[in-house]
Amino acid sequence: MSTLSRRSFISSAAAGAAVSALPGIIQAQQAPSANVTGANSRINVACVGFSDRFRQSLLPAFKAAHKELNFDMVALADLWSVRREEGKAELEKQFGHGIDLYRSDVELYEKAKNVDAVIISTADFQHARHTVHAVKAGRDTYSEKPLAEDMDAANAVLDAVNEARKANRGGSVVQIGSQRRSGAAYHAANDYIRSGKFGDITYVDLCWNVNQPNRWRRQKTVPLLKEADTDWKTWLLDRPVVPFDARKYLEFRLFWPYSSGIPGQWMCHQIDTVSWFTGFNFPRNTVSNGGIYAWQDGRASCDTFTTVMEFGPEDNTKKGFQVVFSSRQTNAARGNVENYHSTQGTIDLIKGTVSDDGVEGRKKPTCEKLSAAEAATTAANTGADSLTSAHMRNWLESVRARKQPNAPIEAGYNHAVALIMANAALQTGLKATFDKALRQVVAGGKVFKGY
Repeated sequence: MSTLSRRSFISSAAAGAAVSALPGIIQAQQAPSANVTGANSRINVACVGFSDRFRQSLLPAFKAAHKELNFDMVALADLWSVRREEGKAELEKQFGHGIDLYRSDVELYEKAKNVDAVIISTADFQHARHTVHAVKAGRDTYSEKPLAEDMDAANAVLDAVNEARKANRGGSVVQIGSQRRSGAAYHAANDYIRSGKFGDITYVDLCWNVNQPNRWRRQKTVPLLKEADTDWKTWLLDRPVVPFDARKYLEFRLFWPYSSGIPGQWMCHQIDTVSWFTGFNFPRNTVSNGGIYAWQDGRASCDTFTTVMEFGPEDNTKKGFQVVFSSRQTNAARGNVENYHSTQGTIDLIKGTVSDDGVEGRKKPTCEKLSAAEAATTAANTGADSLTSAHMRNWLESVRARKQPNAPIEAGYNHAVALIMANAALQTGLKATFDKALRQVVAGGKVFKGY
């Protein structure tokens, strides 16, 4: 983190006892949402990273609820000058007033006195560190998933949030962008499973297939990015210093160690529901396989990926269940699948049903609706889908009420452990586990650093 500003903020008396700064990370400037003095006061939000995800999905979701809940968008931080100017023009058009610009999230927290909360939509490997910066600066955050792509970052952000909780009126309200946790269909399934009616889960079938060779590609934008117009070293954060590469900057999901690709983008959504429904935070062990079988375009991330995970009590002698996640970008057959199986039946989260299909002796399976279907879209441009809109609203309501949102930091930490295990198994060809004492993913007896 040597490229980050090490200057401490001037702390208020309330923030003086706040979280102690980690080396090279911002210290607290104010208590969370200190500018929020009453139920009717306006809460100001900034965008950290004017990304496609922010522009296409998070911004429309924010706009859908911001007036009713009295929130406003007032600032934007982005390393790339082109994105800053594009973002300023778009946000000023959307909100009808000026937008303050900052060259980085660090500069935002140092200089912006009117920002209470931030929406973080930067590169996958940056989410955790950027959330640490926000929490240390006393801001609430909506942080896109995956929360982290390596355990050092995951541990740092979990610690920062927990320290802030102890120090400042419950700490920052941090919502992780796992929008299924705000979906009625997923809540109905969670309630049904936890009621005991479904019995013990034995197998979970997860699938996310598309036929999109250009998913995560930015062919038209890559030539526009010049090193002189951004801050490459700051973008790299804690990753090894390498020569400037516009593809890695803009197409980061195709290049490890900036993203695990499929596990970080798609698997972490579906694996999050497994942890949520069952109470098992992350897998006991994981094996993975995958490769680039069709889209030979210079990418490093798999276009086809499969991982097999075992969940259950930490005591491996006790029963558990298997989770298989498969995904390909080369053929859309089967599409999006989220099926939970027990000896008593099957829950289909895509259809929102529970049935006794597959149960021995049932010749005519019965099926009933748990809720209205609410499947996440697999389209490249998701827009303001209902799940994201509900999730954003939940965050805004939680910020105003100073309460825990639907997807708190623990949810992000758990899916981060699972995706890092899946990536470790892929990168090493070995079975991966999680060492709770070390708080690290281990494969072949060695800690998997993640970069």
